[in-house]
Amino acid sequence: MTQNAQTTPTAHDTQSTPPITLVLGGTGKTGRRVAARLTAQGHTVRIGSRSADRPFVWEDPATWPAVLEGVAAAYVTYSPDLGFPGAAETIDEFSRFAVAHGVRRLVLLSARGEERAHVSEDRLKASGADWTIVRASWFHQNFSEDFFLEPVLAGELVLPTGEAVEPFVDADDIADVVTAVLTDPRHIGKTYELSGPRLLSFRDAAAELSKATGRQINYVPVTLDDFRAGLEAAGAPTEFADLLSLITDGRNAHLVTGVEEVLGRKPRDFADFAREAAAAGVWDV
Repeated sequence: MTQNAQTTPTAHDTQSTPPITLVLGGTGKTGRRVAARLTAQGHTVRIGSRSADRPFVWEDPATWPAVLEGVAAAYVTYSPDLGFPGAAETIDEFSRFAVAHGVRRLVLLSARGEERAHVSEDRLKASGADWTIVRASWFHQNFSEDFFLEPVLAGELVLPTGEAVEPFVDADDIADVVTAVLTDPRHIGKTYELSGPRLLSFRDAAAELSKATGRQINYVPVTLDDFRAGLEAAGAPTEFADLLSLITDGRNAHLVTGVEEVLGRKPRDFADFAREAAAAGVWDV
């Protein structure tokens, strides 16, 4: 739901106009889920995206003032990734700009074990906002909505991840956590790391996907150099290869408890995600 903002960007007169929560990346994997949850709870939500009524473009600060008008809190997701070159500088500029325009509460989606993303976290923390950081593992939904959807449809995951393991986490769990921390001041100043309930290699994930879809999904390990060359040939950012390399060194090969800490329940398992996505026809060919 998109609402018109107040005319005075630095004042939030809650008796006349409800404060707005801005969801950047509000059409993405976590953003649209957070927006739906906030709206269902009765919050006034503004979607921040290129296609929104008030377009938001990270690379164009001229689009920022209109999107921030009347906003009291924001969920910040950066595209393509917080670890990419220039991200920390952009997050620094945006978060300071947001605070100067009356935004008090910032919740940032970050990544586990990604040092360059953690530089962006520090920049946001220094903005003067009441902050919370949510560091997520790789998403279940990368297999159904994003990076790995086409390979799954083709029946072959070709990746430079060897037999390394990752505790994949569900985007619905992330959205539940983000919604909770955005709406409860007890989470201000805290960093939460999120994972699923078990470690899986990409070979394990392919096996779960095969079971859920009823057809064979193969995992084919390749070298990082070969994968990078494939990205370059396809015109895709080669930095994605660097992100995958963070899996192979084992830095995130352990479970964390952020979902339980915030929500008081266990995170969703990959097998449950795969069954539900398959039943919805996501991987029908």
